[in-house]
Amino acid sequence: MHPSDPDLVATLSALAQAMERASDDWWIIGSAAVALHLCERDLGGDPGQIGDVDVIVSRRDLDALYGALPLTNTPETGKPMFVSERFGRWSEPPLDVEFMAGLKLRVGDDWQAVQPQTRKAIMLGEHALHVPERGELIAILHSFGREKDLRRAATLN
Repeated sequence: MHPSDPDLVATLSALAQAMERASDDWWIIGSAAVALHLCERDLGGDPGQIGDVDVIVSRRDLDALYGALPLTNTPETGKPMFVSERFGRWSEPPLDVEFMAGLKLRVGDDWQAVQPQTRKAIMLGEHALHVPERGELIAILHSFGREKDLRRAATLN
């Protein structure tokens, strides 16, 4: 598997190395996860603009990452539909990596946890990157409901 965007490849490689000591399961979601699925299956679809890499981690692993990497607690403003119990942005790789522990999605007046149940390893060279299985990733993207996420979900069908 090899994505065509060199910035994405460099970012994913750095992420894989940073997560080698993770204690708990972790997942890449969003556009980068779509790109990984498309490349692995050689589908040639378009994941859309990949502006950053979103990673769901445990609180314990995020606390450890704060000790190992220069993370900042600077979530993007203008995304009122998402909240994390703990957040860390890593800006050293070519694309920002956003680590989220306890990610929740606003659905009406309620907050629902975004916590993948399936986990698939996709290899980038010698490094394993973890994403939700295709069907679950499609469901997660649909739950977000944004046009860009719906287009990404359709690309995986």
